[in-house]
Amino acid sequence: MTRKEQYEQLIPQIASLIKDETNLVGILANVSAALHEAFPERFFWVGFYLQENGNMLRLGPFQGSVACYTIPYGKGVCGKAWEEGRTLIVPNVETFPGHIACSSRSRSEIVVPMYDSQRHFRGVLDIDSTRLDDFSAEDKDGLEHIIQLLMAEIEDLFWEK
Repeated sequence: MTRKEQYEQLIPQIASLIKDETNLVGILANVSAALHEAFPERFFWVGFYLQENGNMLRLGPFQGSVACYTIPYGKGVCGKAWEEGRTLIVPNVETFPGHIACSSRSRSEIVVPMYDSQRHFRGVLDIDSTRLDDFSAEDKDGLEHIIQLLMAEIEDLFWEK
């Protein structure tokens, strides 16, 4: 099965999983688990970092090994995706300026920013792989679609408006 086909199967499953749920932490935990289980050979770490105190990302629900608790705006791949306001694909984290090494096993990374309908930044979806150059345009498209579905469902659940 191609990556595109995998996402085509996964997206309706995630939509069903989160529909009408009101537990923000539970939703993010289950989306992390669903992504981690859908791509077990590729997705070493899957999780969310949520905006806190204006200029920091704070660790949220995730699947994988232990992770960094906070990431400043503009720092690492997550902070840079926030700063640039776009999905970042990093084929080799060792060559990314300012990469924050939460795990020495991470080789490539994709980070998708999360915005609400008013374009307020809320956090990022962060996925790491133990393989070099493991993320593609299909991953970007599929994950951005999942984040759009997710944000439409959870926008009103964020504690700070």
